[in-house]
Amino acid sequence: MPDRLNFLLALAALALLLPQGAAAQERVVPPSAEALRMSYAPIVKRVVPAVVTVSAEKTTQNRNPLMEDPFFRRFFGPQFGAPREQKSLGSGVIVDPLGLVVTNNHVIDGADQVKITLADKREFPVEVVLKDARTDLAVLRVKDGAERFPVLDFGNSDGLEVGDVVLAVGNPFGVGQTVTHGIVSAVARTQIGITDYQFFIQTDAAINPGNSGGALVDMAGRLVGINTAIFSRSGGSQGVGFAIPVNMVRVVVASAKGGGSAVKRPWLGANLQTVTPELAKEFDLKRPGGVVVTGVTEKSPAARAGLKPGDVIIAVGDQAVDDPNAFNYRFTTHALGGQVSLGVVRGGRESKVAVALETAPEAPRDEIVIQARSPFHGAKVANLSPALAEEMRLASSAEGVVVLDVADGTLAQQFGFQRGDVVLSVNNAKVSRTRDLEKIAEAGARVWRVVIQRGGQQISAVFGG
Repeated sequence: MPDRLNFLLALAALALLLPQGAAAQERVVPPSAEALRMSYAPIVKRVVPAVVTVSAEKTTQNRNPLMEDPFFRRFFGPQFGAPREQKSLGSGVIVDPLGLVVTNNHVIDGADQVKITLADKREFPVEVVLKDARTDLAVLRVKDGAERFPVLDFGNSDGLEVGDVVLAVGNPFGVGQTVTHGIVSAVARTQIGITDYQFFIQTDAAINPGNSGGALVDMAGRLVGINTAIFSRSGGSQGVGFAIPVNMVRVVVASAKGGGSAVKRPWLGANLQTVTPELAKEFDLKRPGGVVVTGVTEKSPAARAGLKPGDVIIAVGDQAVDDPNAFNYRFTTHALGGQVSLGVVRGGRESKVAVALETAPEAPRDEIVIQARSPFHGAKVANLSPALAEEMRLASSAEGVVVLDVADGTLAQQFGFQRGDVVLSVNNAKVSRTRDLEKIAEAGARVWRVVIQRGGQQISAVFGG
């Protein structure tokens, strides 16, 4: 009788762990030793065919001038100075039967050729459809459109709880497809410093180099995250891994399926700051939490919704937010169109504010590289717009000309200009467009008085001609 009872308890536990359609899973503690001996094999068999190895190749030129000398090439052989190929391995997840694959941007960034290898060893060349450095996600498409591929269904990362069992699938160290298991160690990690959108699932499932872009799945075999990074002092897994929540992955994949080459996200049009314990007392909040509005851009969704400096946003929809990173994730994972309700505290009173979900307005960027001899020589600049400011994580109200890049060895680099610097004026002349800066640079000067904005601070500097 006891054996029969244990057997029935194990069957009941197994039934609870299997998918229950659209209904939420009930979380249970294994009732017996027999239940603990249950296998993850049925889940793995469903998941593994949709997880691939991503191979990226990049050809690099060796710039050593000796390599151009025929003597050295003759002495060391024809391979001396030849372009070198660098190869990197990562993982990816098939999310569409026609061969759409999601992986990490850092796996394929700068690659000349990319291919995927399925669990059954078949290889397919792919093209990069979309790259999004802000989330460290990229979407690939198999060039051969005749094949039908197995896919992983999207789960709901907002439904994860600390302690839930998850599996990580990928190709660590290039040894071949590997499955590890663990639990969700934390959710909503926002201070990791990996991507612009700081909101990660933390897990103790073993994640190692090569797992990047692979799948984190729940006990129903649904994709809940894309494994992205580890915290390690040795380079190997130490039980602290991070995955991008699948609800963010949905946004990027939807943009790729819609034919876009860039991800379109909702734009608030307000500057936000974390609520500290001191600010919580000032705003009469029960605890430090939420984000305080420090500035609102004219005609933005925030302005039209009536948000004002000093308002404290404590929730997006029904999800609480504790800092700007959490707000950005919750807000930008809403689909464009329609509205979202924000929980706002103003004057100690809570209310709801409806904000339109629309993209930031774009303007002609007119990207140019300043060639004239001046402190800006070698700087690539563009006209700022709300869309570009959002992309570069600048204040939504920023205006002027922004530095996109600074070439090595140029005067702009020597004078210390950086990506993200906003040029406001030169020699007391306001700089509103890139052509303004180009004209000023070409005019020349013995002394250059430059005013820029960097990191929210206005900086004045004087350079010799």
